[in-house]
Amino acid sequence: MQTMEMNKRAVVLLKQWDPFLAGEDAYDLEIADVVAGLQHIDHPTDLAKCIRDVYEHSYEIWIPFEKCMEISYKLLAIKYEAKCIV
Repeated sequence: MQTMEMNKRAVVLLKQWDPFLAGEDAYDLEIADVVAGLQHIDHPTDLAKCIRDVYEHSYEIWIPFEKCMEISYKLLAIKYEAKCIV
């Protein structure tokens, strides 16, 4: 799987996540920031912090860190599959 395919799959996953129940299309800017972070973050805790920071900055609503960890593991699974690490 190439980087473009990885990015597409990450976008689909993040759209489905919908942490604030605002609808799939409400997070385009946040999704772009998280996918950009995914390119260089390899640790689930670091990615979860990035996700929380991005979404909380935009919406000024707190997200439980555990929810960010859940999505970070799924995103990193996509990344590792794309990079043939698994």
